[in-house]
This record gives sequence, structure tokens and C-alpha cells, in this order.
Amino acid sequence: MSKIDQIRNSIIDKLLTINNSELLSAFNKILEASPGKPIPLDKSQKEMLKMSEEDILSGRLISQSEIDKEDAKWLG
Repeated sequence: MSKIDQIRNSIIDKLLTINNSELLSAFNKILEASPGKPIPLDKSQKEMLKMSEEDILSGRLISQSEIDKEDAKWLG
């Protein structure tokens, strides 16, 4: 994995943990204001997206409240 992929994945991981809507909105505005070309995905990223779509189509979903409950148990 290239350095840029590592940085991108690190940012994604951090974004997924943010629960502050104002902070996420600010990041979104920054990203929307930044002109850029589409980000090329590597094979593993494309496979993860394909697996996610299959999960959605098959109804293999977990609600945020269920995830929060599991997190609370794990952290508890």
C-alpha cells in the first residue's frame, strides 16, 4: 500500500469515529470546496465496496443503536 493510501485510510478511520455533526459538516464543506479529480481505488477498496453493497442488498445491516449497545458492552 502506498503512503498516500495509508494516509487516506487513516483519515477515513478517524472520520468514522467522529460523532460531532458540526465538525463533520466543516470537513464536508472543506472537501466540497476543494476541486479534485476522482480518487482511484485499489483492488481491496473496490472489493470492500462491493461487499458492502452485497450486504445492503441482502439486508445484512446493523442499526447505529445496536452498534452503540455492542460498543458499550465492549467498553464496559
